[in-house]
Amino acid sequence: LHIVDSGGGLVQPGGPLRLPCVASGDHLDYYVIGWFRQASGKEREGISCINGSDETRYYEDAVKGRFTISREYAKNTVYLQMNSLKPDDSAVYYCVAGRPDRIPPGMTLVQAMCTVGPRGNGHWGHGTQVTVSS
Repeated sequence: LHIVDSGGGLVQPGGPLRLPCVASGDHLDYYVIGWFRQASGKEREGISCINGSDETRYYEDAVKGRFTISREYAKNTVYLQMNSLKPDDSAVYYCVAGRPDRIPPGMTLVQAMCTVGPRGNGHWGHGTQVTVSS
């Protein structure tokens, strides 16, 4: 499986941006797909994940209500639609496909993927920079 993430850029506060995560080599039906981000000087964090088979979703609290993760089957692509962007959303955004390293008690599969991270190396994109600034 090969992942290509893109769509980053400079956007004003309050503006939208959509990030595509395009997969090739295998169908995303078999994976959990996540969007992670890493701001300068901070650890990488999982912000939204989707189960490729049943499309259950998870959102981290900081993006809930502003970001939407979705799947386009025909293009084997997952999108992260980001609205009402804030300067704190500035980061390098990465797409990853895989399975969570473990599922802690009480967590769903998608929550575990975002919270615990993927098993092994996962299949990561190279990342795309998002800068929110006026």
